[in-house]
Amino acid sequence: MQSADRDQANDYDSFAEMFSAETENSLVNAYYERPAMLALAGDLTGRRVLDAGCGSGPLSAALRDRGAVVTGIDASAGMLALARRRLGDDVALHVVDLSDPLPFDDDAFDDVVASLVLHYLEDWGPTLAELRRVLRPGGRLIVSVSHPFVAYAHRDPRPDYHATTSYNFDWILNGQSVPMKFWRRPLHAMTGAFTTAGFRLSVISEPQPDPAARELFPDGFQDLSANPNFLFFVLEVPPSATGSGS
Repeated sequence: MQSADRDQANDYDSFAEMFSAETENSLVNAYYERPAMLALAGDLTGRRVLDAGCGSGPLSAALRDRGAVVTGIDASAGMLALARRRLGDDVALHVVDLSDPLPFDDDAFDDVVASLVLHYLEDWGPTLAELRRVLRPGGRLIVSVSHPFVAYAHRDPRPDYHATTSYNFDWILNGQSVPMKFWRRPLHAMTGAFTTAGFRLSVISEPQPDPAARELFPDGFQDLSANPNFLFFVLEVPPSATGSGS
C-alpha cells in the first residue's frame, strides 16, 4: 500500500455501500456489537438518544424501534445517505465530525451511544467534553471501542501497551482493499479520559456473542467467544451535574 493511499484512510464516502452491506448481518456487528449495545441501553421508551457515528443507521433503527427519539450524526455524507434511505423521516440526521463542536444545546439528550467510533480519534478529550455537554444530568454515554486485547496483543511487532499510538491496516470489502487507521490506547487511558470529562464509570462489559450465531457462524463464534473484539462502557453524568460542566 502506497503512502498516498494511506492519506485516504477511513474514507467512508468511497466505500459506504460496501461497508454497509458487509456489516449488515455480520457476526461481529449483527450478532455481537449491536446486541451488546442494545442490552446495555435497556428500555428506551421516550428517551432522546444521540447516535454519535451512526453510519448507515442499523443501530439508530434498533434504538428507534425500542421507542427512542433518535438523532444521528456521522462525518460521512455517503453513510448518512444510506441512513436516510433506511430511516426515512423518523430520525434527524446531520453531517457532523466528532472532532468538532456539536450543533446541539446543553442537556439535549438522555443518552448518547458511540458505537465503534472513538478509536478513530487520537484525542478523546474535546469529543467527550462535547458529548457530556449535550447530555442531561443523570444521562448516559454508552460506548463500544476496539478491545486493547486486539489492538495491542494481536500486532507484530507488539507495541508499547502504555502508549497511545495509531496503526494502519487494510479492510477487504467485496474483494476490494480499503485503507484504515485506528488509534489504540490502554484501558487506564480510556477510563481516565472518561472521568476527566466528568463521567462516572458505571459498567465495563466484555459480552459474549448472541447464541443464535453459534449455528450461523460456527468457526467465528468459537473464536469470538474466546477472544473479545470490543470493549463496552456505560458512563453516567452525575445527577447534580449541568451541561456546562459546572
